[in-house]
Amino acid sequence: MDSWLQILVLVACITPAVVEGRVRNYTFNVVTKNTTRLCSSKPIVTVNGMFPGPTLYAREDDTVLVKVTNRVKYNVTIHWHGVRQLRTGWADGPAYITQCPIQPGQSYVYNFTITGQRGTLLWHAHILWLRVTLHGAIVILPKRGVPYPFPKPHKEVVVVLGEWWKSDTEAVINQAIKSGLAPNVSDAHTINGHPGPISNCPSQGGFTLPVESGKTYMLRIVNAALNEELFFKIAGHQLTIVEVDATYVKPFKTNTIVIAPGQTTNALVSADQSSGKYLVAASPFMDSPIAVDNMTATATLHYSGTLAATSTTLTKTPPQNATAVANNFINSLRSLNSKTYPAKVPLTVDHNLIFTVGLGINPCPSCKAGNGSRVVASMNNVTFVMPTTALLQAHFFNISGVFTSDFPGNPPNIFNYTGSPPSNLRTMSGTKVYQLRYNSTVQLVLQDTGIIAPENHPIHLHGFNFFAVGKGLGNYNPKVDQKNFNLVDPVERNTIGVPSGGWVAIRFRADNPGVWFMHCHLEIHTTWGLKMAFLVDNGKGPNESLPPPPSDLPKC
Repeated sequence: MDSWLQILVLVACITPAVVEGRVRNYTFNVVTKNTTRLCSSKPIVTVNGMFPGPTLYAREDDTVLVKVTNRVKYNVTIHWHGVRQLRTGWADGPAYITQCPIQPGQSYVYNFTITGQRGTLLWHAHILWLRVTLHGAIVILPKRGVPYPFPKPHKEVVVVLGEWWKSDTEAVINQAIKSGLAPNVSDAHTINGHPGPISNCPSQGGFTLPVESGKTYMLRIVNAALNEELFFKIAGHQLTIVEVDATYVKPFKTNTIVIAPGQTTNALVSADQSSGKYLVAASPFMDSPIAVDNMTATATLHYSGTLAATSTTLTKTPPQNATAVANNFINSLRSLNSKTYPAKVPLTVDHNLIFTVGLGINPCPSCKAGNGSRVVASMNNVTFVMPTTALLQAHFFNISGVFTSDFPGNPPNIFNYTGSPPSNLRTMSGTKVYQLRYNSTVQLVLQDTGIIAPENHPIHLHGFNFFAVGKGLGNYNPKVDQKNFNLVDPVERNTIGVPSGGWVAIRFRADNPGVWFMHCHLEIHTTWGLKMAFLVDNGKGPNESLPPPPSDLPKC
């Protein structure tokens, strides 16, 4: 018997342990729920009756199965924002890009594996304006036994920032489309679904974050707002930033973060002040002459043992147009770039692209409020037209007539992008994609234009992370600007702000076959057409190719 034991021990020693992630099953029932905020009620679209929706927890290497059942009157899809979706484009979620929507009464199982990622992301509806209330956090924990590259916090708290309209948001956007003009701004911002007390509705409660003196907490902050970038700060407390968009950064201290829709930030906060109550504030950032909701959402950091009647220590929010405060935060972000978490920046470039991003004006005879014109948005002067067959299906099954692969790699009209606009503000319309060879490297400069108004555009790329290698004001100059690129430890993200009246340069490797949406994450700009898609070819063999769709993929 001993010799058998010795053989078994020997085999155990030489056989590598294959530890695979577990399978996590979630049920998302999309239902309407009557909800009261700002002293008025309305039905909202939710997952499982929750606003914000449930947090989806998984570990790196886990496989996630989410059965989404649509029990509302709208078509629905869910996007797992920032999840790489390696070879699982069928589970990415943008309507008419990777799937037809889930129709009322129907279900679809989103099936994906989380590979090489850990941190905070978000999920949200990716059709119409439903993501205003149909959203929640994704928390990806490191593999078992793998520590954070920073001191372990005492507790972790998800903080979801959002916007609230008193009226039905589908009515708001439909009215705007009909008029050709911008929609009404929201009535409040929210922290974990609550605006906090406001003057005309003082009974409105707010979110409370209980803390114990001397302990450190990690806030997993998500901006799920539709149209607004936000400042976030806590009275009297410094925030140590350790991660953005589920990638570790070199830790740095700040008192104010700026976070665009679709972005996430993990911040450590130590309860190192004298016991009491401290205001938590989320307020808008907009450095262009464009209307925003100027309401500040508030919550309370509450030290244990503090009496309820204790007055709250307040904080001053940055001015709405505090570009310097925003830049101070953005310019501090650097990839951790450690041995364990290296920044794999592509050093050679196969595709050198420049895309202008901005607004335009097209004729619209029925738009009375817009005097026969409507505001549109475009990339490289192409206003994207949504197809009625999903692009990924058209690509996989070779269905012709759905899209063309002639999206321009450079601006078709050269002008002084950030100076005075050209006389013709019209855009082309089309369902165009840009084709990339598998594993090719891309440098993309996103250039803001001043047409109508220069504006900060948070651009989100599906299916990839990218490195933000450079940014600047004015027009991008390749001869000068490229010399200053950071190719050592640039921040790695999935959503990046194109500065108002400026440009940002990103690099990524096209190592994920499929059709991947790229768009402005300000929902109004997406509606207006500020979107396009990359088509990434298959590589060699099944491990570099897109598999066939699942049998329950919704039909159009």
